[in-house]
Formats: sequence, C-alpha cells, structure tokens
Amino acid sequence: MAIQAIEITEIETPLEEAMSLNHSRLIYRLSILLSQYDERFDIMPELELELRAGRSKPDLSIFQNLSFNWKEDIIRYTEPPITAIEILSPTQAYDALTGKIWKIYFPSNVHSAWIVMPSIQTIQLFLPNQPVQNFTECVFIDPITDITIDLRALFK
Repeated sequence: MAIQAIEITEIETPLEEAMSLNHSRLIYRLSILLSQYDERFDIMPELELELRAGRSKPDLSIFQNLSFNWKEDIIRYTEPPITAIEILSPTQAYDALTGKIWKIYFPSNVHSAWIVMPSIQTIQLFLPNQPVQNFTECVFIDPITDITIDLRALFK
C-alpha cells in the first residue's frame, strides 16, 4: 500500500474582504453625516442581508426605523433596506458593485443605491429604471429618502 503525502496550506482571506484605510474612513464619515437622520431612519453598517434575489452585505444600509429585540439577535436580515450604500474599494471591480445593485438590490425591492468612489470623490446614485446620476463637489441628494450629503464634508 502506497502512502500519499498531503500538503496542508493556510487559506488566506481574499483581498476584497480586507477594508482599506479610505474605505474605513468613509464608512465612519457617512455614519456621522447620516446620524442627523436618526429620528427617521436606522443606519446599519455591514449588516448581512438575505434578500429575495440573493445575499449581500452593503457597507451601509438605510432602513425605516426598525424594532429591536435585544434578547434575540438576527444574523442575516431578510427585509430589504430602503437604500444600500457601497463604497468602491481598491480591490473591487466596479462591475461587481453595479451587478449587485441591478441583480440583487433592485429585484429585492431596495429603492435606491449609492456607490461612493473615493479616488474621484464622487457618489453615484442608482434608481430603478433611471440613468445613473453622478455627484461631485456638490451636495448629494437621494430623492427616495430626502437625505443630503455635502461631499466636501464627506471627503474632508
């Protein structure tokens, strides 16, 4: 009987799961800027979603105020957010994010989606069945939530 050697190698986490410095800063800055809407919305960073059209974990999700049960937690939330926010990181493909928007978020009844693009200091607004809007060096407005973000404050 021949003995076979099996090499065991350590599996590394893919780079796209690693959060960059700018990515982390923007999640923080967006959370601060969105806190003024706390009475109307719950802003949820990195919440795992199990939506009708697939799984996803937006950088930030905006929900109508939720009810919380502190004695029982939920690992994958099944209700769609009003808005899903994605931040383009250096290791992500832009097409992967737009694919998530068109194939998972909108078919699951998410009403708006943003892609924040740090390197060009831009937010793109996606709405179902409408052309993408680019916001640079101005005030970003999401007509679904009436949320406004001053891009100078975001990218300071």
